[in-house]
Amino acid sequence: MKKQLLVTTALPYANGPFHIGHIMEYIQADIWVRTHRMHGHEVHFVCADDTHGAPIMLKAESEGVTPEQLVTRIGEEHKRDWADFGISFDHWHSTHSPENRELAEMFYSKLDANGLIEKKTIEQFYDPVKGMFLPDRYIKGECPKCGAKDQYGDSCEVCGAVYAATDLRNPYSTLTGAKPVMKRSEHHFFRLSDSRCVGFLKEWTQAPGRLQSEVANKAAEWFEAGLNDWDISRDAPYFGFEIPGAPGKYFYVWLDAPIGYLASFKYWCGKQGIDFDAFLNLDSSAEMVHFIGKDILYFHTLFWPAMLKFAGFRAPSNVFVHGFVTVDGEKMSKSRGTFINARSYLDHLKNPEYLRYYFAAKLNASMEDIDLNLDDFVARVNSDLIGKFINIASRCAGFISKKFDGKLAATFPKIDLLEKLQRAAPDIIALYEARESAKALREIMALADLCNQYIDEMKPWELARHPEHAAQLHETSSVSLNLFRLLAIYLKPVLPKLAEEVEAFLCIVPLRWDDAKVLLQGHAIQPYKHLMKRIEPKQIEDLIAANQAGLQTGKPPTPPAPVANIAPIGETIGIDDFSKLDLRIAKIVHAEHVPDADKLLKLTLDIGAETRTVFAGIKSAYAPESLIGRHTVMVANLAPRKMRFGESQGMVLAAGDGNGLYLLSPDEGAKPGMRVK
Repeated sequence: MKKQLLVTTALPYANGPFHIGHIMEYIQADIWVRTHRMHGHEVHFVCADDTHGAPIMLKAESEGVTPEQLVTRIGEEHKRDWADFGISFDHWHSTHSPENRELAEMFYSKLDANGLIEKKTIEQFYDPVKGMFLPDRYIKGECPKCGAKDQYGDSCEVCGAVYAATDLRNPYSTLTGAKPVMKRSEHHFFRLSDSRCVGFLKEWTQAPGRLQSEVANKAAEWFEAGLNDWDISRDAPYFGFEIPGAPGKYFYVWLDAPIGYLASFKYWCGKQGIDFDAFLNLDSSAEMVHFIGKDILYFHTLFWPAMLKFAGFRAPSNVFVHGFVTVDGEKMSKSRGTFINARSYLDHLKNPEYLRYYFAAKLNASMEDIDLNLDDFVARVNSDLIGKFINIASRCAGFISKKFDGKLAATFPKIDLLEKLQRAAPDIIALYEARESAKALREIMALADLCNQYIDEMKPWELARHPEHAAQLHETSSVSLNLFRLLAIYLKPVLPKLAEEVEAFLCIVPLRWDDAKVLLQGHAIQPYKHLMKRIEPKQIEDLIAANQAGLQTGKPPTPPAPVANIAPIGETIGIDDFSKLDLRIAKIVHAEHVPDADKLLKLTLDIGAETRTVFAGIKSAYAPESLIGRHTVMVANLAPRKMRFGESQGMVLAAGDGNGLYLLSPDEGAKPGMRVK
């Protein structure tokens, strides 16, 4: 049956750029969304910037701009970053919007009418110099338990004690350094301790399949300890929405932030002609699913469901909770250069799908933390994506283009491996739907290993040397590209951009799950072009160095300069100098890795009258199998060079700019041995 899904991720605070922890959550949600879209389900994927609160107000003040100007600028940066990581949000909104104001006031009104809003006078620390009540993050002092200095107003980083800000010894305001004074103020509270809320939440949190078991268990602990009422107001000065009928009182950011999910969706509904009320009413079969981090669990599994319920909306169908991102086994660190923001990653690694794949290969349905081990990151991407998946197409596609007019075999016999890959579809889909992407990718890469074994056994490069084996070569290459296509279907939720390039190469419509049931036969494809480059360790070194430099200068990490690396035109030569070069068309009849050589491939070149061996430093850009049968240009009269691997009898020509390496190829019709003039 066709599902209706509203999917959200946690709203990022609009006071700074995304880091890779944000991106991990968006990747997890995006994989799940794409999985359901490949079934044809109706999925609405929305989010928004969380724009209210004292920190936004104070940061804007420090920059000499208005809060509205600050959140607009940060919002544009956020939109650019998630789009560049291939996150398929339908709409990105702001909590500082007319839709959110309207909904926040409506929620408050309905909760008040239900007797769930209570006003109480409380005492809080107040900065007499700044003229404002101080959130805990702006108060420091000595820990009341261990005496450690400069501890924040809610917990001690030295001994781990948790306390109220009023318990600090010798407290001071981090804004002005002034000693805060106690001041009384009337606040508005949401009565979470009301028996109606407690009863509903006990039933909702323990419903089978709604929450992860560890989340449901944590909720049970909170019920046992007793739920507390929630302070939902703040005093002026404050950037946010003023509470109707309460001058100088503003909705606390954590009240209107989750309502921002609905505000974003409401705006999207208006644009798309969707009935917002019908989608979210209590009788609707539509599902609302939230992806969040474990640090905001309390708000999303207690306050938010209760607010929805008693404001007349349906509560979330699921809240999926993940852990944090660590780098090399430790918390992200600015001093070590491992607090990596999204834009810095893109500036240095270029391809966002490296990170999409690596996080997907680590993610599961639990709340455990995800470690980005940078050495493993390089090795896994190069091994799995380049060495296993891309390798299948690069080893076989050239034969289809060069020997069979770019058309796959019209028929081929039953192949057990093809059927095995087709039968794998339901299990792989189920793993994605269960948010077990790590298990899904292990299954997919195990199948990729079998595909490469098939190619090793069939040896298409050997078949290509014997015209009498043309039919078998055609069949083997066609089967291999069908295997490649099936793997591309299974990888598409994780690697959407690469899937688009595969679809263009194979001349097929966008892949869906049902496409695993059919094979391509007698189908014309495009000539193969390289789909993905290997990660070089130096890219990681430069990324870390840039983030460390950014910390030292107090500025964002500097992206690498555009590396066109276009050298100046060389010294003028005469025609006699040029004529000394004997450039010939060469056909690569064999290519192989050179043991213990990081950059070299051993090429066997047919230049018409003879065969030459050349050692070429192109390993980073080309798999050996992808070169066999290709024509290029070589310097034929270069003096032989003795190397520890053997004698190199010439040089092939390639272009490069520091970011890529591109072997030169002659136009169609050039033959081995022809001279380049």
